[in-house]
Amino acid sequence: MLTRRLLPTHRLAAPSTFLRTLTTTQAFQNAQSRSPSLADITPDGAASFDAKLQNFRAKVAAAQRQRGQQASASLDKDPSKRKGAFSSLIYGTKEGQQMDKEIELSFSQVLARGKYVHSIVFHEVKPDKVDEYVELVGNWYPRMAGMEENKVNLVGSWRTEVGDCDTFVHIWEYQRYTGYHSSLHNISQHPDFPAFDKKLKTLITAKKTSLMQEFSFWPTTSPRSLGGLFELRSYTLHPGNLLEWETHWRRGLKARREVMEGVGAWFVQIGELNTVHHLWQFADLEERKLRRERSWSVEGWGDTVHKTVPLIQTMRSRILIPMPWSPVQ
Repeated sequence: MLTRRLLPTHRLAAPSTFLRTLTTTQAFQNAQSRSPSLADITPDGAASFDAKLQNFRAKVAAAQRQRGQQASASLDKDPSKRKGAFSSLIYGTKEGQQMDKEIELSFSQVLARGKYVHSIVFHEVKPDKVDEYVELVGNWYPRMAGMEENKVNLVGSWRTEVGDCDTFVHIWEYQRYTGYHSSLHNISQHPDFPAFDKKLKTLITAKKTSLMQEFSFWPTTSPRSLGGLFELRSYTLHPGNLLEWETHWRRGLKARREVMEGVGAWFVQIGELNTVHHLWQFADLEERKLRRERSWSVEGWGDTVHKTVPLIQTMRSRILIPMPWSPVQ
């Protein structure tokens, strides 16, 4: 029941806010009890989605450049950190190194893999209790995520519209496993938790939780509001194939990202083992279809599919709609 890197959406204009920080209450003040649905999406929203996406990516790039400039300034102040001419010949020019660094920051924050633990929670809600569930969770989750002492961030909350209908999906972020334990303990000690937990149990038929880590080459997005819908693709791999999967997807993501917008990718460490979750965002179902088809024209994608399909036991696709309080919209 806990969460992730969440910056209020109104702060995204400042490049520095693209660093992961704890959630603030501002991002969750407008939670509503009405459950959204596919019917809220119109077929003419692709242009608006693309414009918001380009704006979001521009801000991310600006934040990366700012960090690069700060790193360069630090080197200028401390000559002992500079490498010699021979090193430049071997490892490339300063400009080339900076370009490589920006590419790496875009797709592969290596240290992120061990810095955060994510949980993915599935609630199967009774069909006649959906509105009550939305009201209950829509008030409780933002409240818990907004309390700094809980040290937990909500990545997002969604309702399944195609797939396991009336199943709600929540992804939370913690500071390693110590943060996970700390968050669970703090929230369980809240005076209102027993009432929340008791009520929740009357609204759902099942609850499933797995603990995951994000792939090092695909850090989870910061909060944003692009609109549209999401697709959660879940893969059960043959045991022992996770490293090979990561190797191929590290190359394939660059091709996919040219035509599709990823939200995050995680592999389960505790729970449904050998499971990988990829989360994508699209303007609508037609755009999803077109962009997936367009992927095949991008060099490298066909090879990724050819090499990853044999690694898969089962796969599942869910179409999700974000909840009003979800930081990623």
